[in-house]
Amino acid sequence: MSSSESEDEDFVFYRDRKEWNDVTPIKQDDGPYPVVSIAYSEKFIDVFDYFRAILKKNEISDRAFDLVTDAITLNAANYTVWHFRRVLLQELKKDLRVELDYITDVIREQPKNYQVWYHRGIIVKWLKDSSFELDFTREMLHIDAKNYHCWQHRQLVLNHFKLWEGEVELTTILLEKDLRNNSAWNQRYYAIVNTTSFVRETMECEVGYAIQMIKKAPNNESAWNYLKGILSAADGLHQYPALKDDFEKMLCDGMDSPYLLSFLVDYYEEDLENNGVNEISFKRAKELCAQLSSDVDVIRKEYWDYMSRSLNSRFPVTWSS
Repeated sequence: MSSSESEDEDFVFYRDRKEWNDVTPIKQDDGPYPVVSIAYSEKFIDVFDYFRAILKKNEISDRAFDLVTDAITLNAANYTVWHFRRVLLQELKKDLRVELDYITDVIREQPKNYQVWYHRGIIVKWLKDSSFELDFTREMLHIDAKNYHCWQHRQLVLNHFKLWEGEVELTTILLEKDLRNNSAWNQRYYAIVNTTSFVRETMECEVGYAIQMIKKAPNNESAWNYLKGILSAADGLHQYPALKDDFEKMLCDGMDSPYLLSFLVDYYEEDLENNGVNEISFKRAKELCAQLSSDVDVIRKEYWDYMSRSLNSRFPVTWSS
């Protein structure tokens, strides 16, 4: 017998509890003609009928708090239940550290539930204590390094308590395990925004790091997006002609990643926008669009054909294209 089955056997319906005789349960109103009726369990119906009753009269009591806990056990994604729990926590002056332990257990059971992470964020801010949060989120990211809700909570803590120092190093560890972890690349970007920003020394390190990861997996879009992101946040792609030369050499040496060609198109486009129309950049951008359209990225042929036409309209030239 599972633990949940045993708990269900021990459960006493609220309608059978003498201490709840003063409360009239409120049935769920699905209207006169429900399209698809949900087959709720008897326990679920009992708990939520009583929950609606105490919510309506805004009952602030320990028994209401216990009822809310039962409701969360049955549906931890219900925003209204969590909201009322927070009202009760404050009004009853409950121990928030006990609540932090409680929500830790719930998250470990349901790590992809937005409401449980949102609740934890509020409790941590009420406590004004982040001492457990970075270790806890690292624990959860070890289980699933792409858990969006966990990353969101970690960013909340880092921003609220100003704890960004050392965050770049964490992303390095995660990217060593999985260089396609877009969440870690995203976190790395914002860690730099909130620490050194994109000063020259940082840029030299980060450009080198991104290129190193690109060489390991040329078709990993995350690394290319990161590189474009930091270059755009700094001076722009067109300010790095040496990088363009390196990528042209990679292309010549046989790296035919669509992201490589796309990066070069972006470079030449920026060059035309910022340094004036010139034949070399214009023709090279057109050549790359044609290569992407006909060979390297055929699935997006219409897009690259559009980009080629756009170059013609945005940068009118006097030479033959």
